[in-house]
Amino acid sequence: MDLVPALDEPLKKVLGPPTAKVMAEHLGLHTVGDLLHHYPRRYEERGQLTHLADLPMDEHVTVVAMVADARLHSFASAKAPRGKGQRLEVTITDGSGRLQLVFFGNGVHKPHKELLPGTRAMFAGKVSVFNRRLQLAHPAYELLRDDSEEAVESWAGALIPLYPATAKLESWKIGKAIQTVLPSAQEAVDPLPESLREGRGLVPLPEALLKIHRPHTKADIEDARARLKWDEAFVLQVALARRRHADAQLPAVARRPAPDGLLTAFDARLPFTLTEGQQQVSREIFADLATEHPMHRLLQGEVGSGKTMVALRAMLAVVDAGGQAAMLAPTEVLAQQHHRSIVEMMGELAEGGMLGGAEHATKVVLLTGSMGAAARRQALLDLVAGEAGIVIGTHALIEDKVQFHDLGLVVVDEQHRFGVEQRDALRGKGKQPPHLLVMTATPIPRTVAMTVFGDLETSVLDQLPAGRSPIASHVVPAADKPHFLARAWQRVREEVENGHQAYVVCPRIGDEEDDPKKGKAKSPEDEAEKRPPLAVLDVAEQLAKGPLQGLSVEVLHGRMHPDDKDAVMRRFAAGDTDVLVATTVIEVGVNVPNATAMVIMDADRFGVSQLHQLRGRVGRGSAPGLCLLVTEMPEASPARQRLGAVASTLDGFELSRIDLEQRREGDVLGQAQSGARTSLRMLAVIEDEEIIAEARQEAAALVERDPELTGLPGLRTALDALLDEEREQYLEKG
Repeated sequence: MDLVPALDEPLKKVLGPPTAKVMAEHLGLHTVGDLLHHYPRRYEERGQLTHLADLPMDEHVTVVAMVADARLHSFASAKAPRGKGQRLEVTITDGSGRLQLVFFGNGVHKPHKELLPGTRAMFAGKVSVFNRRLQLAHPAYELLRDDSEEAVESWAGALIPLYPATAKLESWKIGKAIQTVLPSAQEAVDPLPESLREGRGLVPLPEALLKIHRPHTKADIEDARARLKWDEAFVLQVALARRRHADAQLPAVARRPAPDGLLTAFDARLPFTLTEGQQQVSREIFADLATEHPMHRLLQGEVGSGKTMVALRAMLAVVDAGGQAAMLAPTEVLAQQHHRSIVEMMGELAEGGMLGGAEHATKVVLLTGSMGAAARRQALLDLVAGEAGIVIGTHALIEDKVQFHDLGLVVVDEQHRFGVEQRDALRGKGKQPPHLLVMTATPIPRTVAMTVFGDLETSVLDQLPAGRSPIASHVVPAADKPHFLARAWQRVREEVENGHQAYVVCPRIGDEEDDPKKGKAKSPEDEAEKRPPLAVLDVAEQLAKGPLQGLSVEVLHGRMHPDDKDAVMRRFAAGDTDVLVATTVIEVGVNVPNATAMVIMDADRFGVSQLHQLRGRVGRGSAPGLCLLVTEMPEASPARQRLGAVASTLDGFELSRIDLEQRREGDVLGQAQSGARTSLRMLAVIEDEEIIAEARQEAAALVERDPELTGLPGLRTALDALLDEEREQYLEKG
């Protein structure tokens, strides 16, 4: 086939280089097919106007409205000293609210002639605030003249599609470009097997593309959406099903713990009984470890639900069975902490080969990038000789130099920081692929788990171990009620007086080089809106000299030397430091049971899941925890509502749903793992739970029958496109 298929035709040939360049740079669209899959965000009805009442600040919007009134003002300025400056103010309305448009200088002449009261038009621009009123400065606009043939043609049907647009390319220009390429939609190859499409009553792909871009009725839009959602869900689930299928073909060594070995000895030393949940999940894991295919399991557990204990028992079972286990942590601080807490939990069982080591003991070694050469050499030697049954480390474990005697299990902490490629690199370390257990404390709604981690089986730990205390959370509105902030510092002092410790978390470190973006002059309104986030170094100094004077205050952040970080953490864990002012380096895994209070500054700058993670660092002992979310955001803002939600519930799964509803899926999925998760354009992970679950079943059945997808060229093409994008994105992130 020498001809380029219509959908692979580069946009620059069809639309000309200038438009194609903007589309590629700002919207990531390169071919006719890409453009056809750039779907409208919503539709305007000719008779119905958009709600000016709920315009988002600082976003690029497109509104359809009517001019209520237009006035030309003269003013004097540096450029036009004699009062010759001109400003055109146009008020538009849509029944729900009014919006001011403003044009300056030479830009006033054309709109002054065209935007007469009673005129209807589409306006696009960035919403800003001036004198406490919303406005669009110099918006682009397109008049809607109902009498002109051409306008009626180009907005065919009663529904006007509004596209995700950018400042460089307004929605209606994208609309016109799509009208140009729409005839090619007829040649779209359908990825869905015909039996599936017909069985579910879905329209063919070419028809769906026509209906999404040129709907005549709302039913057209529904048909198209239903179909396009299925495409996304199904292609993604087939990719995951094929990965699961390929993994299931791999051989692995079955690891069954010895009846009276290390695991039994460890369980006997535990001063408490495992929760029902921990026992259940352990059973699932041991069943997987006993098979001759590699386990691929995701262990989700609330902060403090005892995941590390479950993982440690799995590692001990593998050591019992003659293998080695490796645990990967995302940061050195965390690797060191895991190492410390595991050695403590195991006691003499971690002293293999040493005097005083117990009979079944093994060695537990730490391997990180910043270790001294001698310690590193010894750790590598212990691994290759098989002396060390358990190794804990950072990405350094994936390096080529690291050789294992017999790697049987890999435990990955906080999966969303590891890509699929890194898992594969570790897998190559075993004589046969090792078993894999992935842990995350970020609660993931079921559908996201099916989408992002669809190649893993899932276990959930949702009860907290006995002895964990409740955490009270409150929002502290620092701008509206400054005395609340003063009270917050008082509460911190009270906790310290009662023998406890506290964290103060800030979004930034504070020793950054000057940001190149800061050079631009901004209006005072902008400045108030966008002051830089509070920084650890500044806040620590202010607290030590002010409200927390007399207490020992230390700082911790990611750019400190690893030894210094470790020293700070040790002092805090030992109780020598009263207050630790830190960035989010403490978000994951830091365990100081005596820390009972946390104050999060500029809490609105963090995501919901991140706040929940941070909060989980307090209340880890028997004393109740307190978390104060400090913000200067006004009461009605979405940011305040988000903080209110965090304060009102400790249920991480509930919060993760709120988080997803508030952010676009792409962000959540994109963060969650390298790869094509951001390719979801139509599928909403929360709302479309049923589609995802059904697509997963259909995909699994199809791959079981025909792993190579021999009879489905359309599906193979769609998969190649998805996986190419996945690899590309992985490389960009890497």
